[in-house]
Amino acid sequence: MDNSAAGPVDNSLRGRTVVVTGGTRGVGAGIAQAFAQAGARVLACARRPPEQPLDGVEFAPLDLRDPPAVRAFFAALPRLDALVNNAGGTPYRRLTDADAERHARVVELNLVTPLTASLAAYDHLRRARGSVVMIGSVSGGRPSPGSAAYGAAKAGLANLAASMAVEWAPEVRVNTLVVGMVRTELSHLHYGGPDGLAAVSRTVPLGRLATPSDVGAAAVFLASDAAAYISGASLLVHGGGERPAFLDAGTVNKEDRKEDGREDGKEDRRQGGLG
Repeated sequence: MDNSAAGPVDNSLRGRTVVVTGGTRGVGAGIAQAFAQAGARVLACARRPPEQPLDGVEFAPLDLRDPPAVRAFFAALPRLDALVNNAGGTPYRRLTDADAERHARVVELNLVTPLTASLAAYDHLRRARGSVVMIGSVSGGRPSPGSAAYGAAKAGLANLAASMAVEWAPEVRVNTLVVGMVRTELSHLHYGGPDGLAAVSRTVPLGRLATPSDVGAAAVFLASDAAAYISGASLLVHGGGERPAFLDAGTVNKEDRKEDGREDGKEDRRQGGLG
């Protein structure tokens, strides 16, 4: 096959050092492995090591909620070219089911710890003219019942990244990946078993949940020289978003799907059979 029109391969991350917080499982592991495949030296920091070693990824034990430990970790690095702030998450918890202090811990993990890590990494990144990639969420841009504190933190993270991009330019680029639903080893906790996962996948225009490698590829792009003029941006990685509920709730302009996708000689205009 002739790949001459595909353009040059970006090898700009080869030999560079990348830190991925929470990079030992799920989305974080996918991100860490994507950078390793791009030729970078990758450090995945978390409180616990991965259950299975990740090819090309070094594990560094670190409690990101301990600011002095975070500062000591980054100070000890000989260099740093990119920081991916991935650590975060939340259990399903309605606001009235917990006190404010417990919700505040969710905000701390998802907003304060990325700020702590970014500040600790700043001197390295400035010298390397490197970049920060924040792992945000679609929850930060829409109501998030059952994870309201998480959604609020992710909304704040996108704003923090945009402000950081202005303050730290031109030495350091800062961008956010706005990630939709991802299929990981813990997906059943959010969406249920195979039937639930299949039903949720059908709500995504592309017809499936993201994989950790999908997110990893986007993170590698934003940290690479291919994105050298991209800063302060929010890149949507959500498979097309969510089909508006009103389209299925309305009682007009609906077409009955036939086996051959046609009715009265007209093409079924629905994309991917999504309603």
